[in-house]
Amino acid sequence: MTHPKILTLDIETAPLKSYHWSLWKQNIGLNQIGDEWSILSYSAKWLGERAVIYSDVSGQDNLRDDARLCQELWDLLDEADFVVGQNAKKFDVKKIKARMVMHRMLPFSPVVVIDTMLIAKDVFNFTSNKLEWMTTHLTTKKKLKHQKFPGFELWAECLNDNPLAWAEMKAYNIADTVSTEELYLALRPWAEGHPNLAAFYNDEKLRCPRCASTKLTPTSFAYTTAGKYQRYKCQCGGFARSRYTLNTLGKRRAMLSN
Repeated sequence: MTHPKILTLDIETAPLKSYHWSLWKQNIGLNQIGDEWSILSYSAKWLGERAVIYSDVSGQDNLRDDARLCQELWDLLDEADFVVGQNAKKFDVKKIKARMVMHRMLPFSPVVVIDTMLIAKDVFNFTSNKLEWMTTHLTTKKKLKHQKFPGFELWAECLNDNPLAWAEMKAYNIADTVSTEELYLALRPWAEGHPNLAAFYNDEKLRCPRCASTKLTPTSFAYTTAGKYQRYKCQCGGFARSRYTLNTLGKRRAMLSN
């Protein structure tokens, strides 16, 4: 049976290297850039599978050559129907596409991005929409804090190809992916306008549009200006309603609009 392939993804990037004369409010010109930014590592996980995929550029002669990572990411994204990530719409996916086109790669198959940060902004009013805050309060798996290499030092030491720094980057990157997946599942029942996963199943069963489960319980009714609809509650906690009105033909003809 066909089912949607949902990939949770997180990338880490190397910073630009530039030349400048001061620290405060600098306007860096293009001719002051020494090294372009690039992808250092990525972590990915298919929803429903235990394995976590991780890859980085450690051990390469040129640590800013991300061509291999881009090809690996292309293969994953080309297979996916949906990509889940924290700030993935504005950052991860666009950054990946930018590096791919710079390597003269062609597009992967169209994929829908489900951004946990955008769900948080759209539906809730949390103290913070950062991954650290949300995973602290909403998930069992937390965003890791840097241990041996705090802050920017981790990225600097990875670019020095320090094995200890790469080990910490791997743990940090994987933890972000695993906690983001759990965060997505916590937010999904609340998500408004979530893609309809039920459309991927070749059957005529009633399925939850958010998680595609068939474990739905009829509850109350939903009313619109056009009619009355059956409302259902899914085992995931989300609500949905029928697409067709329960109103009889006579009732539909008798209804007025304003």
